[in-house]
Amino acid sequence: MMTCEEMRTEYNASTITEFVLLGFSDLPNLQGLLFGVFSIIYVIVLIGNSLIVIITRLDAALETPMYFFLANFSSLEICYVSVTLPRMLVNLWTQDRSISMLGCATQMCFFLMLGATECFLLAVMAYDRYVAICNPLHYPLVMNHELCLQLAVGSWIGGIPVQIGQACQIFSLHFCNSNHINHFFCDIPPILKLACGDTWVHEAAVYVVAMLFVTVPFMLILSSYSKIVSTILSLPTAGGRAKAFSTCSSHLLVVLLFFGSASITYLRPKSSHSAGTDKLLSLFYTIVTPMFNPMIYSLRNKDVIAALKRLLLKKIV
Repeated sequence: MMTCEEMRTEYNASTITEFVLLGFSDLPNLQGLLFGVFSIIYVIVLIGNSLIVIITRLDAALETPMYFFLANFSSLEICYVSVTLPRMLVNLWTQDRSISMLGCATQMCFFLMLGATECFLLAVMAYDRYVAICNPLHYPLVMNHELCLQLAVGSWIGGIPVQIGQACQIFSLHFCNSNHINHFFCDIPPILKLACGDTWVHEAAVYVVAMLFVTVPFMLILSSYSKIVSTILSLPTAGGRAKAFSTCSSHLLVVLLFFGSASITYLRPKSSHSAGTDKLLSLFYTIVTPMFNPMIYSLRNKDVIAALKRLLLKKIV
C-alpha cells in the first residue's frame, strides 16, 4: 500500500503539464530596467552579427575559409541567442512566466543542439588557423571549398541526434518537487533539481555528453593553438609574429569566454549548483559572449574594418 505522501507525489508528477520560469522574479523593482537592457543587448547581437554575415558575403576580399567560418559563427550566434532571449523578454514584459512542457523541451533541445554546433564550429575555426599558420603553403589545397562546406555542415548537424536524445531523456523523468524552474530558460541543471527520486543516471549522461561536446572540442582547440604558438614563436621577424598572433587572438578570446563559462555550468556536480551562480554563468555564455563576438572579431581585425568602410562608402556614394 502507498502512503498518502507517496500518492500525492505520484499525482503531482503525473499532473505537471507546464513549468514556470522564475527568471529574475526575485528582482521585482528591476523588471522594466532588465527588459530595456536585454532588449538593447538583443538588438546589438542581431545587428552586429548580421553585419559580419553581410560583409563576408559582399566583400570579395573576405572570400576565404576563415571568413566563411566566421559568417557561419555569426549566423549561429543569432540563432543561439534567439532560442532564449525573446522568451525572456516576453516574460519580463508580460510577467507571465509559464511555459508548457513541450515548449520547455523544444527550447532545451534547440539550445543544446546549437550549443553543440558552437563547440564544433570553434574547433573547426581553430583547425583553420592551424593550417593557415603552420602549413601556409598547403592552406589553399587543404582548406578547399568542398572541405569547408563539409566541416560547416558537420558542425551544424553533428550534435542533433545526441542532443535530441538527451532532451528526451531529461523530459522522460517525473517532476514532483515543483514546477518552478529557477532560471530564465529551460536548462538541464535547474530542471534536474525538480525531478523525483535519484537522478544519478541522468547526471552521468549529462557528464558524458558534456565531455564529448565540450571537453573534446576544447582539447582539440588547445592542441591546435599549442602548435600555432610554437610556430609563431619560431618566426624570424617581430612583425610576422605580431600579424600571426592578431589573426588568432580574437578567436582564442571567444573560445575562453564560451568554454570557460559552459564548462563550469555543465561539469560541476549537482550538489554544487546554486541558482544565482547558474544564472550568472548562463547569462555569460548565452547572451554576453554573443554580444561581444562582433566587437571582438571586428575591432581586432583590420580586414573586417576595411570591408565595413568599403561597404559604408558604397552606401554613401
